[in-house]
Amino acid sequence: MRKFGKSQPVRRVEDQRFLTGTGRYIDEDAPRGALRAVFLRSTVAHGEISALDVSEARAAPGVHLVLTIDDLVAAGLDVEMTASLVKLADGSRGAAPARPVLARGKVRFVGEAVALVVAESLDAARDAAELIELEIETLPAHLGLAAGGEPIHPDLPDNIAFDWETGEADAVDAAISGAAHVVTMEIDDSRLVAASMEPRGAWAEVMDDGRLHLAFSGQGVWEPKRQVARALGLAPDDLRVTIPDVGGGFGMKAQMYPEYIVIAEAARRLGRAVHWMEDRSEAMLADNAGRDLTHRATMAFDADLRITGYRVETVANLGAYNSQFGQMIQTSLFARVLTGVYDIPAAHLAVRGVFTNTTQVDAYRGAGRPEAIYALERLMDHAARELAVDPWDLRARNFIPPAAFPYTTRTGETYDVGDFPRLLARVEEVADRAGFAARRDESAARGKLRGLGLCYYIEAILGDPSEDVTVEFTDDARVRLYVGTQSNGQGHETVFARFLADQTGIPMDRIEVVQGDSDRIARGGGTGGSRSVTVQTHVTLKAVETMVQGFADFLAGELGVAPGDVNFDDEVFRVPGSNLAPTMMDVAALAHAAGRSDLLKVSETARLPARSFPNGAHVAEVEVDPETGAARVDRYSVTDDFGNLINPLLVEGQVHGGVVQGLGQVMMERVVFDDDGQPLSASLMDYALPRAGDVPEISFTTEPVPSTANPMGMKGCGEAGTVGAMAAVGNAMADALWQAGVRAAQMPFTPERVWRMLEDAKGR
Repeated sequence: MRKFGKSQPVRRVEDQRFLTGTGRYIDEDAPRGALRAVFLRSTVAHGEISALDVSEARAAPGVHLVLTIDDLVAAGLDVEMTASLVKLADGSRGAAPARPVLARGKVRFVGEAVALVVAESLDAARDAAELIELEIETLPAHLGLAAGGEPIHPDLPDNIAFDWETGEADAVDAAISGAAHVVTMEIDDSRLVAASMEPRGAWAEVMDDGRLHLAFSGQGVWEPKRQVARALGLAPDDLRVTIPDVGGGFGMKAQMYPEYIVIAEAARRLGRAVHWMEDRSEAMLADNAGRDLTHRATMAFDADLRITGYRVETVANLGAYNSQFGQMIQTSLFARVLTGVYDIPAAHLAVRGVFTNTTQVDAYRGAGRPEAIYALERLMDHAARELAVDPWDLRARNFIPPAAFPYTTRTGETYDVGDFPRLLARVEEVADRAGFAARRDESAARGKLRGLGLCYYIEAILGDPSEDVTVEFTDDARVRLYVGTQSNGQGHETVFARFLADQTGIPMDRIEVVQGDSDRIARGGGTGGSRSVTVQTHVTLKAVETMVQGFADFLAGELGVAPGDVNFDDEVFRVPGSNLAPTMMDVAALAHAAGRSDLLKVSETARLPARSFPNGAHVAEVEVDPETGAARVDRYSVTDDFGNLINPLLVEGQVHGGVVQGLGQVMMERVVFDDDGQPLSASLMDYALPRAGDVPEISFTTEPVPSTANPMGMKGCGEAGTVGAMAAVGNAMADALWQAGVRAAQMPFTPERVWRMLEDAKGR
């Protein structure tokens, strides 16, 4: 049995159903005849609820149930959401203001759920929701990232959730005071909506055995099961949680949301299936947002332009409440790659978390690592321009050298392997950096500005390092592979089935991947942090080892030879002196006939020995029309180190998708609120997403340096495209605009904003 075979560019098997309209998404998956649910949401960002009368709605035609927070409290539910809290320097935790599943006495952001209406039809539920009398005494909205303003929570008069730091403040102070050069930059990282193709949704029912079943569109079933069971006072065995096909998650669907608890309670009360599905505007109001932070980044250099100190001071918008992972994103997750790929002897990160009257902020593709790399790589380019040196040479001068691995960063991460100079040289070639000057001159001849931007990123694979798997040989000569991760469209069914096939010789078309069902899979880590393929293939290898040993011992007994005489090689079992070469499926059939059910279902748990660190270089070229401010990304090249690749075709697809999301944020995406906290970008008429015409062909190459952190030598790829794309595109825009005198270029680079930057530069 081999640990890792040659990578195969296998096409996705699940695309057949996705592209022919037979996918089983949450909206199609609801039971026939399910009642429809609608949430009444606040249209005010901040205010006291002075009246909430649902009597007319309860009497409306077709209405079965109306729930408010008082109804849930009266029923004894635990109505407060939970969240992870950062640990502060004094040992205390970040602030944990109460977040009820429905508004309780006060509303704190536009879109906060106030009541639930359940009716025979969606139209009836919507009509009844309009009959609810909701009166709110408006309070001033706190939107800024400074301390103070109208208190959002009574126990936090300054609206500060935490002041957190890591690293060596004194050492950085000393480095800055003794530096030959110091460069400082203000950096904005604007708020995003995830805008997954499929919005969130859920349905719940009471099953025939009396247990409650909740289905939702998400990234893992086990944590929601725990939280829903706790809220409803259920024993874990009395709740089943499932996830069908998912049309995109991007981190936004990894968190727990109040709606799932309320929908589950409605189904329990009514004894009937209850179905809720967001529309797009509801999603843009109520789904957790991404990013929304500002930095002041400072870098100290010696006379040889070696970095001697690095400091980032961040202010992060948490929204109105803590979301599940909100406090962790811009603190501990940001810190994992604070110093990037550079050998920096002193570093310090200080983060202030602020509550505002806006939707919660949580993980969005990359979760802290894109934010960290964007700040670092924008500063590296800015420093090169300020110091009048080549930005590629400045990076290369400060790279962690290949001989220094394993390398421990100033924030305690241990990078196992890396060869950053080799990747930089490769991307320089594939991006045709040598030809850039001619392309810039050609653009200038047409009155356009052309810029070149580089980002060298590194990111850390996150999430639970352990995972479970079960392999079951069925009576009909098929194999079920039960996994603890959850596909959101990445192609897991193809990857996991092909990996098991490669390791065992079981035909891929005989393998069924089972996911997203807490009844069928006892435990799992779900999907997030680019962990899925690494952890799932790692534990699958362990299960294969157990299967091979068990089948070999069984076959030895059947053939009357010593157990050690049977080995598994080239996808068949072999016995010295025998012409027999049974496959694993052949031996499984023998075991089935012999009644050896213990061999036909194998479960294993395995833990990754260490974290892996994907890295690579992105190069973007942009062209800007200074007359209108319109800009386009004209060329894009990526050279990545993902270690050994399981399926190169799917890896490239993940990189393409990540690049487009990073490009979209930098060039056009931004959530905007007015002074009263009203969202001005709550539909796709007002919020720009990248389209095919906004994206050039993306050149993708790899220079693998196999990881030592897992037997496959692989590194995750799901978020890497976004981690690298943001600064590559941002630096390209800054490079183009620098030629016209713009010295403070901030995302998003929409035509109107770019035009104003250029006009402001003319006035200086």
